[in-house]
Amino acid sequence: MDNTKINILFIADIIGKPGLKIIKNSLSFIRQKYSIDLCIANGENGAAGKGLTQDIAGEYFRNGIDVITSGNHIFENYKIHKQLELNNKILRPLNYPKGVIGKGSLIYHLTDKIKIGIINIQGRTFMFNIDCPFRTILEEIEKIREITPVIFVDFHAEATAEKIAMGWYLDGKVSAVIGTHTHVQTNDEQILPKGTAFITDVGMTGPFDSVIGMKKEIAIKRFLYQTPMRYQPADSDLKFSGIVVTVNSKTGKSESIKKLFLKTNIEGKLIDYERSNN
Repeated sequence: MDNTKINILFIADIIGKPGLKIIKNSLSFIRQKYSIDLCIANGENGAAGKGLTQDIAGEYFRNGIDVITSGNHIFENYKIHKQLELNNKILRPLNYPKGVIGKGSLIYHLTDKIKIGIINIQGRTFMFNIDCPFRTILEEIEKIREITPVIFVDFHAEATAEKIAMGWYLDGKVSAVIGTHTHVQTNDEQILPKGTAFITDVGMTGPFDSVIGMKKEIAIKRFLYQTPMRYQPADSDLKFSGIVVTVNSKTGKSESIKKLFLKTNIEGKLIDYERSNN
């Protein structure tokens, strides 16, 4: 590893068993291909598309994910609640009210000398009306910058405007602001003027013959009848979505950002790599 350059891979929202197949069968290749030093993934959709369990989190860690971030679904499966207290590498959004289980940030020790701050934050527009993400995150950034200039943010939010505003708000204060939640990868990856890497939404890792990961017929019925339907992940047209950010470990500024959108077979193994990434 170049001591001045850190390659961070962020994997878009992993959807159920199809997403886990992709992680098991393709992540090792991707880490090697891009000389990845740290891999972060949003894992809140791992349990049948909604929530996370200890067992699934364990699978992620065993297959090359170093830190798991989340969002508004993280508390929906009780099987992860204990781990939110015990495992500091599983984050919930920082701006939940005080007293909520779990942690919203982490200092990851990449080496003895290189540390990376990771913050998970959640938007409020069209989502739960929790504490203000803009005010909450500034306090956390000030604490982390006393330890390291390298800070990576997963901003889990519905509204594109809120995510873009957060990117500009944090430009020069953090290394990267990566939007998650909508499961639709946007085409606006960039390095902002003061050195912060940004994308409005990094997308999803899972089945694309679907409505944002869910079986099409179920999603359509929900819109037609406006009644609850059991969430069931689709299982075909699998793709890996993510972003690779190269950060200067001395300054904390990002030097490059590369979007990934890669096809896999039904078993989650990459196919036709070069063409699928163009």
